[in-house]
Amino acid sequence: MARDYYGTLGVEPKATDQEIKRAYRKLARELHPDVNPDESAQARFREVSTAYEVLSDPEKRRIVDLGGDPMESGGGAGAGGFGGAGFGGGLGDVFEAFFGGGGTARGPKGRVQPGADSLLRTKLTLAECATGVTKTITVDTAILCDGCTGSGTHGDSKPIRCETCGGAGEVQSVQRSFLGQVMTSRPCPTCRGAGETIPDPCHKCGGDGRVRARRDITVKVPAGVSSGMRIRLAAQGEVGPGGGPAGDLYVEIIEQPHETFVRDGDDLHCTIRVPMVDAALGTTVTLETIIDGPTEITVDPGTQPGSVSVLRGHGMPKLRSGVRGDVHAHLEVIIPSRLDGKQSKLLQEFKNLRDRDHAEVVSTGSPNTGGLFSRLRDAFSGR
Repeated sequence: MARDYYGTLGVEPKATDQEIKRAYRKLARELHPDVNPDESAQARFREVSTAYEVLSDPEKRRIVDLGGDPMESGGGAGAGGFGGAGFGGGLGDVFEAFFGGGGTARGPKGRVQPGADSLLRTKLTLAECATGVTKTITVDTAILCDGCTGSGTHGDSKPIRCETCGGAGEVQSVQRSFLGQVMTSRPCPTCRGAGETIPDPCHKCGGDGRVRARRDITVKVPAGVSSGMRIRLAAQGEVGPGGGPAGDLYVEIIEQPHETFVRDGDDLHCTIRVPMVDAALGTTVTLETIIDGPTEITVDPGTQPGSVSVLRGHGMPKLRSGVRGDVHAHLEVIIPSRLDGKQSKLLQEFKNLRDRDHAEVVSTGSPNTGGLFSRLRDAFSGR
C-alpha cells in the first residue's frame, strides 16, 4: 500500500510547491535531531524528509498522484537513515530552515552596486562656527568613469554571461557529512558574483565603471556647529562598482582652540585680569566678542577675586535657532608683587584709614567664608 506523503507533511494533494516547502521547513525545525533528540522525533524526521524528497521531485510526485510509491522499488533510501541518498534531496531546505540559506542559490548580485559613504574632516575657527561659513573642500573619491559612463566596457562591446558559473554568480560544491550530502555555495571566482564578465573592458577604468579623482566640493556650514558634528552631503561620496549610485559624504567639524574664549556648549568663558585698585574702585573693560565685536564689561566697585560677570545673549548661537548663549567673564584680581617707596607709603596710609581691616582666621562654617579652601570643602561635602 502506497504511503501518504501528503499526509506526512500535512498538506493537501493540490498543494503548491511553496506550500509543500513551507510545511517541510516548519516540521524540520520541530523534529531535527539537533533540536529534538527524542527517538520518535528522529523517526518522524526521517519520514518527513522522505516525503519532501518525493513531493519536491516532479516525476516522483506524478507517480504518487497516480497511486504508486516511487520509494517502493528502491528509487530512494529516504527512510534508511541520515546517511541515505534520499535525505540528500532535501538537505538544502534543512539548512535554509535553520540558517536562512544553506544550499539555496541566491543568484547573481549584478555588476552595479551602490557606493560607500565617505568621511572628511575640516577645521573651523570659533568665529566660523559662530557665524556659519561656506567652505570649499577637496575630496579624493571614486567618480563615474567618463570613458564608459559606468558600463565598464570598451567601445560597443557588451558584457557576456560568465562561463564558469553560467550566469548564476556562484559556484556550488557537494561534500558528505553525518547528515548526508551537503551542498555549499560561494561567489564565482571568475565574475566575483556578478554573473557576467567583460571581455573587452574600458581602457580607462579597467571595467570597474569608476575612477579615482580629486574634486572640489562646496559645503555650507550653519551657524552654531561644534566639534564632532557632521554635515551630510547626499550622493557626494564614492560612486559604486559598475557606475552604481554614489554614497553620501559626511564632513566632520573640528573646532580649533581660541586664544581668548573657551566654549562650553553655547556659552563662552574668558578670563579678565583686573588690577587691585580697579577692582576696589570699579572700572569698565572692553571685550572683543566673537559676533558682536567690542563690548563693555562693567567691573563693580569692591569686586572680589573669582567674581563672574555675565553678558547675556553674547555667546554662541544654538544650532538652527536664533537663541544665543552667554559670555562668562571670570574676573581675576591682580595684586602687585613689587611696590616702590611711594606706593608702599600710600598703601600704608590707606591701611591706617581702614584700621578695622586685618588678617584673621575664619571658621570653615562661616557663611561669609570664601576662597579656594571653602570651594574645595563644598565640593567634597556635596554642597
